[in-house]
Amino acid sequence: MFSKVLVFSALVAVVLSATAPLLEVVPVISQALDVHPDGAYQYNYESGDGSKQEQHGVPKVLEKDVVIEAVEGSVSFSDPDGVKHELTYVADENGYQPKSADLPVAPPAPEIPAAIQRALDWNAAHPEPEMKA
Repeated sequence: MFSKVLVFSALVAVVLSATAPLLEVVPVISQALDVHPDGAYQYNYESGDGSKQEQHGVPKVLEKDVVIEAVEGSVSFSDPDGVKHELTYVADENGYQPKSADLPVAPPAPEIPAAIQRALDWNAAHPEPEMKA
């Protein structure tokens, strides 16, 4: 039993004494936050590796009792291969709307074959009568 405890203690000591790899500390070059009493805000930061983010938002009244936060912003960073990525976005009553050259784009919809289009047109021109319950 003593030997098992000794081996277990030795394993724990080895695991605890292993050093974790040191990660590079990225300094913050600039950082700002400005919050207004009406709920509007603006913040930005830039780090030493070139990554940046800016965002501002304002309360927007849609209806009498409906107020949302309308937000605009941008983000940029470089990946490990050195390729720079940029994203701009708007978030408001129309939802989140990102824009970036890095976002995937759906392929164009295939053309509808002529026979199917004729059938769709015929169906649209001749709706089925409603059934009475």
